[in-house]
Amino acid sequence: MFELLSKIFIEFLSLSKNLLVLFIGISFLISFLQAYAPIEKIEKWMGSKNPLVANFAGAFLGFITPFCSCSTIPLLVTMLNRSIPFQTVMTYLFSSPLLDPWIIALMAYMYGVKATIIYTITTFIFSMIIGWYLDKKNYKEHVKNVFIKGTIPEQNRERRRNLLLNIKLSFKETWELIKTVLVYILIGALVGAIIKEAVPTDFLNLISDQNQWWVIPLAAVIGVPLYIRLSTMLPMAQILLANGFPIAPTMALLIGGAGASLPEIIMLKSIFSTKLITAFITSVFLMATFSGYLFLIIEF
Repeated sequence: MFELLSKIFIEFLSLSKNLLVLFIGISFLISFLQAYAPIEKIEKWMGSKNPLVANFAGAFLGFITPFCSCSTIPLLVTMLNRSIPFQTVMTYLFSSPLLDPWIIALMAYMYGVKATIIYTITTFIFSMIIGWYLDKKNYKEHVKNVFIKGTIPEQNRERRRNLLLNIKLSFKETWELIKTVLVYILIGALVGAIIKEAVPTDFLNLISDQNQWWVIPLAAVIGVPLYIRLSTMLPMAQILLANGFPIAPTMALLIGGAGASLPEIIMLKSIFSTKLITAFITSVFLMATFSGYLFLIIEF
Protein backbone atom coordinates (compact mmCIF):
# COMPACT_ATOMS: atom_id res chain seq x y z
CA MET A 1 0.00 0.00 0.00
CA PHE A 2 2.80 2.41 0.92
CA GLU A 3 4.59 1.60 -2.34
CA LEU A 4 1.42 2.36 -4.33
CA LEU A 5 0.88 5.66 -2.51
CA SER A 6 4.51 6.54 -3.12
CA LYS A 7 4.14 5.88 -6.86
CA ILE A 8 0.96 7.95 -6.97
CA PHE A 9 2.66 10.83 -5.17
CA ILE A 10 5.67 10.74 -7.50
CA GLU A 11 3.40 10.61 -10.54
CA PHE A 12 1.33 13.49 -9.12
CA LEU A 13 4.45 15.62 -8.74
CA SER A 14 5.59 14.74 -12.23
CA LEU A 15 2.19 15.45 -13.82
CA SER A 16 1.75 18.68 -11.83
CA LYS A 17 5.18 19.92 -12.86
CA ASN A 18 4.71 19.02 -16.51
CA LEU A 19 1.21 20.51 -16.69
CA LEU A 20 2.19 23.72 -14.92
CA VAL A 21 5.33 24.20 -17.01
CA LEU A 22 3.40 23.58 -20.23
CA PHE A 23 0.45 25.72 -19.19
CA ILE A 24 2.52 28.67 -17.96
CA GLY A 25 4.94 28.49 -20.88
CA ILE A 26 2.27 28.30 -23.52
CA SER A 27 0.12 30.96 -21.81
CA PHE A 28 3.05 33.38 -21.69
CA LEU A 29 4.09 32.62 -25.27
CA ILE A 30 0.57 33.17 -26.59
CA SER A 31 0.16 36.38 -24.61
CA PHE A 32 3.53 37.65 -25.83
CA LEU A 33 3.05 36.72 -29.49
CA GLN A 34 -0.53 37.94 -29.79
CA ALA A 35 0.80 41.51 -29.66
CA TYR A 36 2.62 40.83 -32.95
CA ALA A 37 0.01 38.64 -34.58
CA PRO A 38 -2.32 40.10 -37.22
CA ILE A 39 -5.30 39.42 -34.98
CA GLU A 40 -7.74 41.32 -37.16
CA LYS A 41 -6.86 39.22 -40.24
CA ILE A 42 -6.99 35.94 -38.31
CA GLU A 43 -10.32 36.85 -36.74
CA LYS A 44 -11.71 37.77 -40.16
CA TRP A 45 -10.79 34.35 -41.53
CA MET A 46 -12.13 32.50 -38.49
CA GLY A 47 -15.18 34.73 -38.31
CA SER A 48 -16.23 34.01 -41.86
CA LYS A 49 -19.98 33.93 -42.43
CA ASN A 50 -19.40 30.70 -44.30
CA PRO A 51 -19.50 28.07 -41.52
CA LEU A 52 -17.41 25.68 -43.61
CA VAL A 53 -14.60 28.23 -43.94
CA ALA A 54 -14.77 29.14 -40.24
CA ASN A 55 -14.73 25.50 -39.19
CA PHE A 56 -11.88 24.68 -41.53
CA ALA A 57 -9.97 27.57 -39.99
CA GLY A 58 -10.47 26.09 -36.52
CA ALA A 59 -9.37 22.63 -37.62
CA PHE A 60 -6.36 24.05 -39.45
CA LEU A 61 -5.38 26.11 -36.40
CA GLY A 62 -5.48 22.88 -34.40
CA PHE A 63 -3.21 21.27 -36.98
CA ILE A 64 -0.57 24.01 -36.75
CA THR A 65 -0.79 24.30 -32.93
CA PRO A 66 -0.28 20.65 -31.95
CA PHE A 67 -0.74 20.89 -28.19
CA CYS A 68 -1.75 18.10 -25.86
CA SER A 69 -5.34 18.19 -24.59
CA CYS A 70 -4.50 20.27 -21.48
CA SER A 71 -2.24 22.68 -23.35
CA THR A 72 -5.04 23.75 -25.71
CA ILE A 73 -6.81 25.66 -22.94
CA PRO A 74 -4.69 28.87 -22.86
CA LEU A 75 -5.30 29.50 -26.57
CA LEU A 76 -8.91 28.42 -26.12
CA VAL A 77 -9.35 31.16 -23.51
CA THR A 78 -7.68 33.71 -25.79
CA MET A 79 -9.98 32.79 -28.68
CA LEU A 80 -13.07 33.12 -26.49
CA ASN A 81 -11.82 36.49 -25.23
CA ARG A 82 -11.39 37.56 -28.84
CA SER A 83 -15.00 36.60 -29.63
CA ILE A 84 -13.93 34.03 -32.21
CA PRO A 85 -17.04 32.13 -33.38
CA PHE A 86 -17.95 29.36 -31.00
CA GLN A 87 -17.95 26.64 -33.67
CA THR A 88 -14.39 27.57 -34.66
CA VAL A 89 -13.25 27.49 -31.02
CA MET A 90 -14.76 24.07 -30.41
CA THR A 91 -13.38 22.66 -33.66
CA TYR A 92 -9.94 23.81 -32.55
CA LEU A 93 -10.44 22.25 -29.11
CA PHE A 94 -11.05 18.83 -30.68
CA SER A 95 -8.49 18.97 -33.49
CA SER A 96 -5.43 20.42 -31.75
CA PRO A 97 -4.45 17.43 -29.55
CA LEU A 98 -5.19 14.93 -32.34
CA LEU A 99 -3.47 16.51 -35.36
CA ASP A 100 0.28 17.05 -35.25
CA PRO A 101 2.48 16.99 -38.39
CA TRP A 102 5.35 15.32 -36.54
CA ILE A 103 3.09 12.73 -34.93
CA ILE A 104 1.32 12.04 -38.22
CA ALA A 105 4.68 11.39 -39.87
CA LEU A 106 5.61 9.04 -37.03
CA MET A 107 2.24 7.31 -37.31
CA ALA A 108 2.81 6.75 -41.03
CA TYR A 109 6.14 5.12 -40.23
CA MET A 110 4.70 2.91 -37.48
CA TYR A 111 1.25 2.03 -38.80
CA GLY A 112 1.50 2.67 -42.52
CA VAL A 113 0.24 5.39 -44.85
CA LYS A 114 -3.27 3.94 -45.20
CA ALA A 115 -4.00 3.95 -41.48
CA THR A 116 -2.53 7.44 -41.12
CA ILE A 117 -4.65 8.89 -43.93
CA ILE A 118 -7.82 7.43 -42.42
CA TYR A 119 -6.90 8.76 -38.98
CA THR A 120 -6.07 12.26 -40.25
CA ILE A 121 -9.14 12.69 -42.44
CA THR A 122 -11.50 11.23 -39.84
CA THR A 123 -10.30 13.39 -36.94
CA PHE A 124 -10.11 16.53 -39.11
CA ILE A 125 -13.64 16.17 -40.50
CA PHE A 126 -15.17 14.89 -37.26
CA SER A 127 -13.74 17.89 -35.38
CA MET A 128 -15.44 20.22 -37.86
CA ILE A 129 -18.76 18.39 -37.56
CA ILE A 130 -18.70 18.51 -33.77
CA GLY A 131 -17.84 22.22 -33.75
CA TRP A 132 -20.69 22.95 -36.16
CA TYR A 133 -23.19 20.83 -34.22
CA LEU A 134 -22.40 22.33 -30.80
CA ASP A 135 -22.75 25.81 -32.25
CA LYS A 136 -25.99 24.86 -33.99
CA LYS A 137 -27.41 23.64 -30.67
CA ASN A 138 -26.38 26.94 -29.03
CA TYR A 139 -23.97 25.42 -26.51
CA LYS A 140 -22.21 28.79 -26.42
CA GLU A 141 -24.65 29.76 -23.67
CA HIS A 142 -22.90 27.25 -21.42
CA VAL A 143 -19.52 29.02 -21.48
CA LYS A 144 -18.76 30.66 -18.13
CA ASN A 145 -17.69 34.29 -18.03
CA VAL A 146 -14.42 33.75 -16.17
CA PHE A 147 -11.88 34.81 -18.76
CA ILE A 148 -9.04 37.27 -18.39
CA LYS A 149 -9.38 40.59 -20.14
CA GLY A 150 -7.98 40.51 -23.64
CA THR A 151 -5.75 43.15 -25.16
CA ILE A 152 -7.12 45.74 -27.53
CA PRO A 153 -5.48 46.85 -30.81
CA GLU A 154 -4.11 50.08 -29.26
CA GLN A 155 -2.44 48.07 -26.49
CA ASN A 156 -0.99 45.69 -29.08
CA ARG A 157 0.59 48.58 -30.97
CA GLU A 158 2.15 49.89 -27.78
CA ARG A 159 3.39 46.43 -26.84
CA ARG A 160 4.96 45.98 -30.27
CA ARG A 161 6.93 49.18 -29.75
CA ASN A 162 8.04 48.32 -26.20
CA LEU A 163 9.50 44.84 -25.66
CA LEU A 164 9.80 45.21 -21.88
CA LEU A 165 6.18 46.35 -21.63
CA ASN A 166 5.06 43.35 -23.65
CA ILE A 167 7.00 40.97 -21.40
CA LYS A 168 5.59 42.62 -18.27
CA LEU A 169 1.99 42.49 -19.49
CA SER A 170 2.44 38.92 -20.70
CA PHE A 171 3.59 37.82 -17.25
CA LYS A 172 0.65 39.66 -15.69
CA GLU A 173 -1.91 38.07 -18.00
CA THR A 174 -0.36 34.63 -17.50
CA TRP A 175 -0.58 35.05 -13.72
CA GLU A 176 -4.22 36.14 -13.91
CA LEU A 177 -5.05 33.09 -16.01
CA ILE A 178 -3.12 30.57 -13.91
CA LYS A 179 -4.90 31.78 -10.75
CA THR A 180 -8.24 30.76 -12.24
CA VAL A 181 -7.20 27.21 -13.16
CA LEU A 182 -4.41 26.26 -10.73
CA VAL A 183 -6.63 24.25 -8.39
CA TYR A 184 -8.10 22.37 -11.35
CA ILE A 185 -4.63 21.53 -12.68
CA LEU A 186 -3.58 20.10 -9.31
CA ILE A 187 -6.80 18.12 -8.84
CA GLY A 188 -6.55 16.78 -12.38
CA ALA A 189 -2.93 15.78 -11.88
CA LEU A 190 -3.82 13.93 -8.67
CA VAL A 191 -6.71 12.03 -10.24
CA GLY A 192 -4.64 11.27 -13.34
CA ALA A 193 -1.83 9.90 -11.18
CA ILE A 194 -4.24 7.66 -9.26
CA ILE A 195 -5.71 6.28 -12.47
CA LYS A 196 -2.32 5.68 -14.05
CA GLU A 197 -0.90 3.80 -11.06
CA ALA A 198 -4.07 1.98 -9.96
CA VAL A 199 -5.31 0.61 -13.31
CA PRO A 200 -3.48 -2.63 -14.23
CA THR A 201 -1.61 -2.35 -17.53
CA ASP A 202 -2.60 -5.91 -18.45
CA PHE A 203 -6.30 -5.09 -18.44
CA LEU A 204 -6.51 -4.36 -22.16
CA ASN A 205 -4.79 -7.61 -23.02
CA LEU A 206 -7.57 -9.54 -21.27
CA ILE A 207 -10.12 -8.36 -23.81
CA SER A 208 -7.98 -8.54 -26.96
CA ASP A 209 -9.70 -11.72 -28.15
CA GLN A 210 -13.26 -10.45 -27.62
CA ASN A 211 -15.76 -9.21 -30.20
CA GLN A 212 -14.42 -5.89 -31.48
CA TRP A 213 -17.87 -4.37 -31.91
CA TRP A 214 -18.17 -3.96 -28.16
CA VAL A 215 -14.42 -3.75 -27.44
CA ILE A 216 -14.15 -0.55 -29.55
CA PRO A 217 -16.53 1.60 -27.44
CA LEU A 218 -15.02 0.06 -24.31
CA ALA A 219 -11.54 1.12 -25.47
CA ALA A 220 -12.87 4.63 -26.14
CA VAL A 221 -14.35 4.78 -22.63
CA ILE A 222 -11.04 3.64 -21.12
CA GLY A 223 -9.08 6.17 -23.16
CA VAL A 224 -11.11 9.29 -22.34
CA PRO A 225 -10.19 9.60 -18.61
CA LEU A 226 -6.49 9.00 -19.20
CA TYR A 227 -3.95 11.80 -19.65
CA ILE A 228 -2.09 10.54 -22.71
CA ARG A 229 -0.24 12.61 -25.27
CA LEU A 230 -0.09 11.19 -28.79
CA SER A 231 3.69 11.06 -28.55
CA THR A 232 3.29 8.81 -25.49
CA MET A 233 0.36 6.83 -26.79
CA LEU A 234 1.87 5.84 -30.14
CA PRO A 235 4.64 3.63 -28.69
CA MET A 236 2.13 2.13 -26.27
CA ALA A 237 -0.24 1.41 -29.12
CA GLN A 238 2.60 -0.12 -31.12
CA ILE A 239 3.25 -2.54 -28.24
CA LEU A 240 -0.44 -3.43 -28.09
CA LEU A 241 -0.50 -4.10 -31.83
CA ALA A 242 2.67 -6.16 -31.59
CA ASN A 243 1.02 -8.25 -28.86
CA GLY A 244 -1.96 -8.97 -31.09
CA PHE A 245 -4.35 -6.26 -29.93
CA PRO A 246 -6.50 -5.25 -32.97
CA ILE A 247 -5.91 -1.89 -34.63
CA ALA A 248 -9.58 -0.78 -34.44
CA PRO A 249 -9.88 -0.64 -30.62
CA THR A 250 -6.29 0.59 -30.46
CA MET A 251 -7.24 3.63 -32.53
CA ALA A 252 -10.35 4.16 -30.39
CA LEU A 253 -8.15 4.10 -27.30
CA LEU A 254 -5.63 6.46 -28.92
CA ILE A 255 -8.23 9.04 -30.00
CA GLY A 256 -10.13 8.80 -26.70
CA GLY A 257 -6.93 9.21 -24.68
CA ALA A 258 -5.45 12.04 -26.74
CA GLY A 259 -8.73 13.83 -27.52
CA ALA A 260 -9.73 14.29 -23.89
CA SER A 261 -8.24 13.65 -20.49
CA LEU A 262 -9.48 13.84 -16.93
CA PRO A 263 -7.09 16.70 -16.04
CA GLU A 264 -8.34 18.61 -19.09
CA ILE A 265 -11.97 17.94 -18.20
CA ILE A 266 -11.42 19.19 -14.67
CA MET A 267 -9.65 22.31 -15.99
CA LEU A 268 -12.45 22.93 -18.51
CA LYS A 269 -14.88 22.87 -15.60
CA SER A 270 -13.63 26.37 -14.74
CA ILE A 271 -14.69 27.51 -18.24
CA PHE A 272 -17.66 25.34 -19.29
CA SER A 273 -20.89 24.38 -17.58
CA THR A 274 -21.66 20.76 -16.76
CA LYS A 275 -23.88 20.44 -19.83
CA LEU A 276 -21.10 21.56 -22.18
CA ILE A 277 -18.56 19.36 -20.39
CA THR A 278 -20.91 16.41 -20.92
CA ALA A 279 -21.28 17.28 -24.60
CA PHE A 280 -17.50 17.52 -24.92
CA ILE A 281 -16.90 14.09 -23.36
CA THR A 282 -19.68 12.52 -25.43
CA SER A 283 -18.26 14.02 -28.62
CA VAL A 284 -14.77 12.65 -27.98
CA PHE A 285 -16.26 9.24 -27.19
CA LEU A 286 -18.29 9.26 -30.43
CA MET A 287 -15.28 10.38 -32.45
CA ALA A 288 -13.12 7.62 -30.97
CA THR A 289 -15.82 4.96 -31.43
CA PHE A 290 -16.70 5.99 -34.98
CA SER A 291 -13.03 6.01 -35.97
CA GLY A 292 -12.56 2.58 -34.41
CA TYR A 293 -15.48 1.14 -36.37
CA LEU A 294 -14.10 2.72 -39.55
CA PHE A 295 -10.79 0.95 -39.00
CA LEU A 296 -12.72 -2.28 -38.32
CA ILE A 297 -14.70 -2.03 -41.56
CA ILE A 298 -11.69 -1.21 -43.73
CA GLU A 299 -9.36 -4.18 -44.07
CA PHE A 300 -5.72 -3.80 -43.01
